[in-house]
Amino acid sequence: MVTLVDAAHDLIELIEAHADLAERNRRLPGETVKALTDANLMRMCVPAQYGGPEADPLTLLEAIATLAFADGAAGWCAMIASTTSSMAAFLPSSAAQQIYGDPQVVTGGVFAPNGKGRVASVDGIDGLSVDGRWAWGSGTQHCQWVLGGTRCDDGTFRLCWFPQSDVTLHDTWHTSGMRGSGSLDFSVEAAFAPAEFTMQPGVTHPAVDTPLARFPNFALLAAAVSAVGLGIARRALDEVIETAQGKKPQYSSKTLAQSGYTQIEVARAEAKLRSARAFLHDEVGTAWATVLAGDGATIEQRTCIRLAATNAAAVGAEVTDTAFTLAGGTAVYDTSLLGRCLRDAHVVTQHIQTAPKLNEKIGQLLLGQDTDTSMF
Repeated sequence: MVTLVDAAHDLIELIEAHADLAERNRRLPGETVKALTDANLMRMCVPAQYGGPEADPLTLLEAIATLAFADGAAGWCAMIASTTSSMAAFLPSSAAQQIYGDPQVVTGGVFAPNGKGRVASVDGIDGLSVDGRWAWGSGTQHCQWVLGGTRCDDGTFRLCWFPQSDVTLHDTWHTSGMRGSGSLDFSVEAAFAPAEFTMQPGVTHPAVDTPLARFPNFALLAAAVSAVGLGIARRALDEVIETAQGKKPQYSSKTLAQSGYTQIEVARAEAKLRSARAFLHDEVGTAWATVLAGDGATIEQRTCIRLAATNAAAVGAEVTDTAFTLAGGTAVYDTSLLGRCLRDAHVVTQHIQTAPKLNEKIGQLLLGQDTDTSMF
């Protein structure tokens, strides 16, 4: 049986072959999207009840990192689509089956509460009429359904699913990094979302009560985002190690691999990267074991996952910086894989779930201070 991680490994060559095109077009090519979709790598968290893989968190992280090793944008899009698909467990079964029952359907969107919803009824169906615009709509160009966070006039906050036909895409994704992810703005205007195509985060109980549905959503998202950074850093470090075998810097009779400075920096980077990965996997694995035992992940466990994820994102960028610097002048060209790795790695640290500023809130919790933990 081919596992999701095996499937991700099998796609490395194809994803690499289309990575330059993704960067130029600022979205994943159709060939990459189809391959990821066919391999179930865009819906890794869909419950088995709807024909999905229902991946455990550690499998999810490993598959995402493997895809990001091939191309950061591919890993990023699979991460967004798959973590979005974890919400399938919270929709009424009829809506979830309609959206996620088809293995070719990809979903994505943004949690941020940029939508404004008004209670409405259409043809006797209760729901919401929504207006809003969201940034960072990663991969929405290849999504059949797009969700957006919405504050409603009944006082609730809801995630609302919209068919692609109700969504307007805006060509805003002109960036330094993660260009191939197509993370453009999207908007809706007076779009009707039937009530069954909405859910309230932190309020709605899962319709499919699985361990994955009980795992903390924000912790899962943060860990998955940081896995992209780990995959990019792994590729950057491997790339400079390979380059170092034959490259001789100008005015040097030694290869980079024979340089004492290179040897020291590569050793330090390898230790940092492996340590960050081990920390992340250990904390996620510990919380997963708690959930499998029938208990909820504690606030201490959620805090440690967020700390490990924030650390992994930072270390991923740092290791990639080291690889880029060691490679010398050739790394600055657009044709350099290390250049793309550098740009992409620094997008990971800009995500709201893994940004360095989170260390303040994490520190407050570690020090026993009162703070809002709703996003943990």
